[in-house]
Amino acid sequence: MFDKILIANRGEIALRVVRACRELGIKTVAVYSQADEESLHVQLADQAICIGPPASSDSYLKIDRLISAAEIGDVDAIHPGYGFLSENAHFAEVCESCNIRFIGPPANAIRTMGDKNAARDAARKAGVPITPGSDGVVETEAEALRVAKKIGYPVMIKASAGGGGRGMRAAHNDVSLVQGFHAARAEAEKAFGKADVYFEKLIVNPRHIEFQIVADSHGRVIHLGERDCSIQRRNQKIVEEAPSPFLDEKLRAQMGKASIKLAEAVEYQNVGTMEFLVDEKGGFYFMEMNTRIQVEHCVTEEVYGCDLVKEQIRIAAGDPISEHIAKATIRQHAIECRINAENPAMNFQPSPGRIDLYYTPGGRGIRVDSHAYAGYTIPPYYDSLIGKLITAGSNRASAVARMSRALGEYMITGVHTTIPFQQEIMRNADFQRGNYHTGFVAAMQR
Repeated sequence: MFDKILIANRGEIALRVVRACRELGIKTVAVYSQADEESLHVQLADQAICIGPPASSDSYLKIDRLISAAEIGDVDAIHPGYGFLSENAHFAEVCESCNIRFIGPPANAIRTMGDKNAARDAARKAGVPITPGSDGVVETEAEALRVAKKIGYPVMIKASAGGGGRGMRAAHNDVSLVQGFHAARAEAEKAFGKADVYFEKLIVNPRHIEFQIVADSHGRVIHLGERDCSIQRRNQKIVEEAPSPFLDEKLRAQMGKASIKLAEAVEYQNVGTMEFLVDEKGGFYFMEMNTRIQVEHCVTEEVYGCDLVKEQIRIAAGDPISEHIAKATIRQHAIECRINAENPAMNFQPSPGRIDLYYTPGGRGIRVDSHAYAGYTIPPYYDSLIGKLITAGSNRASAVARMSRALGEYMITGVHTTIPFQQEIMRNADFQRGNYHTGFVAAMQR
């Protein structure tokens, strides 16, 4: 096992890793930008090193500064969290070249599955269903029009190096295709430094279902079921739950088998997530793979009674998959709400600033993963996530009721939050029946 780990991230995920390491008896080194000096992960880690100015491009995305901090801290491994450099194959290679273990998959797997075109090709070769789409990158407006005509409208334009909903545009005709093509390329260039886009057939109002993969370096791959992430706004997840109210045992088994098959095909190791679109008839199509821990991993932890961050660390250290994880079964239902510093009444405008009052809900079946506290200032430079509220119950109805109650107890003043909007979702009759899809939020807002 490792002696000391550097956490190349910030916010709630950095704090999550600090806590996992402490329970494993591993020392931690936190890195922080000047804007994050008062963050909880900095205060609770065994050591903290400033790596630059507030902008992530000058701090959390600087590989040389992270490696320098790792050398100063004399660490054995680096945990990248999610976002930032967590899916950067070059960063993984640099870590290994410096004799520092990267807590994640091998660089080759990151490179293959991080490129959406390469991932689709790998899925196709593995016999996993994919949506009809372009054969690789679409480079010109003329080619875009030809491909769209071949696939048939509507189509989805997607950044090859994309993630988090960036570099994505839906097109329903030639006019919106041309506009979306150029807009997606520009957004992809700004967000990922790469303007490449590809096209997929747009499945109207599907379910967005992802499967949690765990794979070790000894050739064993398992899945820990699915999470339903269909409650989204502009491709950004708002509410997640497991198990999905849409899947039956047969479809769950089929999708789980396909997820394992694809992970084995790319020789995947560590944890990762296979993402699928599922149509109303139960047809499923591979969309992409996230080669890292997910924001919503807590949902699976509550449903299956496991700790995925600890498992990441153990697997990176060379251990086989823990038997209690390999044998885990569904034991309860869980729901997660992402609490963001945004104002739903003002088109979800970001609301950075100082938190005056911060009170988290409690009681049976409630978990809060957050780095926030009273007096903490949410900086304007990063994602607006304040924390994640997770509720669990013996069935879906109890988990929903518990979430509704917990949201009413969660008090945050000084900044606007998404809590009122999520309360509205919990009260929605269709949501309570499990009757929703990726167009649910847009329909609510009409």
